[in-house]
Amino acid sequence: MRGMLSVTLTAARRFRAAASLGAIVALGGACVRATVTAPAVDARNDAFLDTLEQRTFRWFWETTNPSNGLTPDRWPTRSFSSVASVGFALTAYGIGVERGYVSRGEAAQRTLTTLRFFWQAPQGEQTAGITGYRGFFYHFLDMQTGLRFEQVELSTIDTTLLLGGVLFCREYFDQSNANEVAIRAYADSLVRRVEWRWAVPRAPLVSMGWHPERGFIDADWRGFNEAMLLYVLALGSPTHAIDPAAWDEWTRTYQWADFYGQAHVNFAPLFGHQYSHVWIDFKGIRDAYMRGKGIDYFENSRRATIAQRAYAMANPSGWRGYSASVWGLTASDGPNDTTVTIDSRERKFFTYRARGAAANEIVDDGTLVPTAAGGSLPFAPEIVVPALRAMRTTYGDDLFGQYGFVDAFNPTFQLPLQLGSGLRHGKVVPGKGWFDIDYLGIDQGPIIAMVENYRTGLVWDRMKRSPYIVQGLCKAGFRGGWLDGKC
Repeated sequence: MRGMLSVTLTAARRFRAAASLGAIVALGGACVRATVTAPAVDARNDAFLDTLEQRTFRWFWETTNPSNGLTPDRWPTRSFSSVASVGFALTAYGIGVERGYVSRGEAAQRTLTTLRFFWQAPQGEQTAGITGYRGFFYHFLDMQTGLRFEQVELSTIDTTLLLGGVLFCREYFDQSNANEVAIRAYADSLVRRVEWRWAVPRAPLVSMGWHPERGFIDADWRGFNEAMLLYVLALGSPTHAIDPAAWDEWTRTYQWADFYGQAHVNFAPLFGHQYSHVWIDFKGIRDAYMRGKGIDYFENSRRATIAQRAYAMANPSGWRGYSASVWGLTASDGPNDTTVTIDSRERKFFTYRARGAAANEIVDDGTLVPTAAGGSLPFAPEIVVPALRAMRTTYGDDLFGQYGFVDAFNPTFQLPLQLGSGLRHGKVVPGKGWFDIDYLGIDQGPIIAMVENYRTGLVWDRMKRSPYIVQGLCKAGFRGGWLDGKC
């Protein structure tokens, strides 16, 4: 989904290891050693993560429509439902059971309501009055009716993120009572119905989406970004699997480069290094590409995270608030689409934008995003836990509220000149900067899932049982680690 937003925004529109780390940061031709130390394993860190998980869970539980299971794209601003947000919500429900936030029966009933809605929702090639087509679903749906919102695309990646949650529920709700049996049946039916081969108009790659008004979007999923999970599901489908050549073509388009002392497959916004990892534990398993590089995708995401922190420490554009403990760029809300002069420099700001920093792209307007750090917690806890705690301590209730972290903030956007500039989102707090007032489901989701994966491995462990995931990984050429003997 983020990839879709990146394309439309730029081309058309929107483990637990905790060890000391020495990162070499390239800075203006010189090298500066940035040393980070593992967070102390103490009650304060546990208490903070408890609070973060519980508040983030409550966002999904309390803002979702209980009659159909649709989760809003954002809240409190009134919005449509994002099917990707629903996928993260489905993942959150099992976490809520394990943490004691809701009962297993309550979570199972909410899950069953959601899966039944998506299975029964109308599918067809009409332009209106439908929810999906050929097993895929539209990017945004009306919160009440569940029908296509305006003329949004039938989204292959948003359907993928929905299915990530569906498959987690299939493996989590494994008891023999009627509701949990039904959950597994609906999950199987939803996965098997998706016609992946239809979504390959330019073989072997999968298209980003389709409109009934004009056909397939003129863009395919090419590496590297959040679509690893998409290709795993498309390859692992028992009914409509695509050609395994798609994975080779996908990896052929990777861009391996060094960024701030970290050699890795580059992708600027951190969500591309996080989304697929919410549901798949890539630690210790490798495809042919990563075997050639001598690392795995887990290590790749770790390096991307460390590089982003190093970029924030270097702060080449001189944005306010960036530091070793306050960092993180990814797709998010922003203060305004405007250009103003601040600190004697012309500054260009954006509203929603796929922000990020990598060797192949830098999109940075001073807007920092808590999920950029939070979604990387399992990869680099020694820098993520201090960052999340520092953000809360530094900015208090303006940043950390009823449902955890609001979507984004910008310490640079604070001068009186901007106070009346027509903000699209959020508020300006004099002397502190711009703060969003909304929580976004696609940013809340990686926070709660990755906090739990870091603490217990819950989502990863359940997904390792999924035959759809295992089959897809095997077809993509992954071997080793927890996949030994399964291919």
